[in-house]
Amino acid sequence: MRLFIALDIDDPIRDRIARFLDGVRNFCPDARWVRPESLHVTLKFIGEQPDEAVEKIKQALTDVSDTTAEIKFRGYGFFPTSKSARVFWIGMESGPQLAQLAAAIDERMAKLGIQKEDRAFSPHLTLARATGGSGSPRWRKGDGPNRAFSYLQEKLSALPVPEFGTMTPREFFLYQSQLSPKGSKYTKLANFALG
Repeated sequence: MRLFIALDIDDPIRDRIARFLDGVRNFCPDARWVRPESLHVTLKFIGEQPDEAVEKIKQALTDVSDTTAEIKFRGYGFFPTSKSARVFWIGMESGPQLAQLAAAIDERMAKLGIQKEDRAFSPHLTLARATGGSGSPRWRKGDGPNRAFSYLQEKLSALPVPEFGTMTPREFFLYQSQLSPKGSKYTKLANFALG
């Protein structure tokens, strides 16, 4: 089963993002757009695990008690760069507590043999991926300038920086991700309190 650990997003923020998506989606109709109900803040992508690993993962997460500070959702960007855009995302601003939470989770998963992250935690919400090729945010061999999101970038540059709201998470979740041609379906398997 395919697993990840994430924060849920407060409904008022999700609603503002949904309205934003409705307003910009037509500027890049060929992209694969994320459904607003699927948005979450990934703290750790685990990947494929056997069913029996779920209980061990849940047990390892029960002692994560870090507190998190406010998270402000604002702005946007493109991975790996704006000139070689493959991924369109919303930014997040938070204190060091969010990165500390992700690091604590990463440490506990490493003790279970799940590979540690090899890059710094960079919180964001993926809104769209360019069609064709990889949806990975990392720079890949062969990446070069493309125009996948150029019309969207042009339109966004004429608008003020979008603000979506602020929240303070009180819990995080272990999710199962099921892939299908219609997009991923996410199911919460367990929740863990913060603070």
